[in-house]
Amino acid sequence: MWFRRDLRLSDHPALAEACGAGAVLPLFVLDPTFADCGAPRAQMLRACLGRLNAATGGALVVRSGDPVDIVPALAATVDASTVFVTKDFAPYGRARDARVADALRAGGRRLRGVGSNYVAEPGTVLKDDGTSYSVFTPFSRRWLSHGIPAPIAPPTAVDWIEAPSDPHPIAPDSAALTAVERWDEFRRAGLADYATQRDLPAVDGTSRLSAALKFGVVHPRQLLADVDESIDGHRVFRSELAWRDFYADVLSRFPRSAWENLDQRFDRLHVDTDAAAHARFEVWCRGATGFPIVDAGMRQLAATGWMHNRVRMITASFLVKDLHLPWQWGARFFMQHLVDGDLASNNHGWQWAAGSGTDAAPFFRVFNPTAQQERWDPTGEYMHRWIPELDTSEYPAPMVDHKVERAEALARYEAIKRH
Repeated sequence: MWFRRDLRLSDHPALAEACGAGAVLPLFVLDPTFADCGAPRAQMLRACLGRLNAATGGALVVRSGDPVDIVPALAATVDASTVFVTKDFAPYGRARDARVADALRAGGRRLRGVGSNYVAEPGTVLKDDGTSYSVFTPFSRRWLSHGIPAPIAPPTAVDWIEAPSDPHPIAPDSAALTAVERWDEFRRAGLADYATQRDLPAVDGTSRLSAALKFGVVHPRQLLADVDESIDGHRVFRSELAWRDFYADVLSRFPRSAWENLDQRFDRLHVDTDAAAHARFEVWCRGATGFPIVDAGMRQLAATGWMHNRVRMITASFLVKDLHLPWQWGARFFMQHLVDGDLASNNHGWQWAAGSGTDAAPFFRVFNPTAQQERWDPTGEYMHRWIPELDTSEYPAPMVDHKVERAEALARYEAIKRH
């Protein structure tokens, strides 16, 4: 069983099938391709692997290197006929799995993909005519009509294979709450009020399970099993998981949209990339723009590896609409610093802010950072938490005039409409 973004034993279809086939060697490969994923995700990965290792009774094998070399070699060492995986639909994962499958096939073995990290496997939520959706609302209706399968129980009495000595022993991180504990806490204290609390960054009103979902410590089915559709907060939470599936579906159909404009008209949009633009970007990264809600978010990200979702939208809008910088710059910065950095959700969320993605009413949405902070952090609790010098002379004046930059952003959009 080659684990990737599915670091759990419960509700794990690929693992269940592997256990049904015989004794199982649990494997994780530290792929050098992800060496630049950033310290927060690297630390989270290590904690997840530690817990998975403990759950397997210390049987987890961790190797460093190219999976194309490591997976077939280890399979040959223990004479495994099949390598089971959870299917990966991201551009790199697809290409990597194709290469590993070829290498296994050359040795008379096979790669068997079972299940996915999503409620609905990308590519399966389709219109009546068999085509895919490009807008979220109709996608979500069809997604919901598919039904949500019940979670499956973890395998019992697994016969774990003892592998050759492992050069990467990993101890579990016992300090942090497990995903199950966090979900139980949120389900009891926050889920019912999610619709009204989720946009307030000063409040602990979200599940904070995005990183657990990213690494597959919990499957979204396990969360949805506790959702009561008669309660508004539960329904809104379910919708957020549908967004996660939607963006994964878009990326699987349009791999180029990871780093290119989904709406190719925006390839003509003038963005600033000169030395002055890079200087403005550095100010944004440091959280020193003079717009408190933006700066608080950037400082929260730097300090914790996480940023409240409402503030992610505000900081993204500021970068692309007020500073006129490429959304890719912000997306890359987020991926390097977010503990929950997920290519599909992060980069398509940035395209939502930039107006170049799937949104039906794209570019005219320009968040006013002052109005946003007045609405979502009216007492200033969130901003003061992250900007101790906020009410002193040390805090900078706003770096731009939002009214002027909003007009400039819309003018640049009008220019691409005329061609």
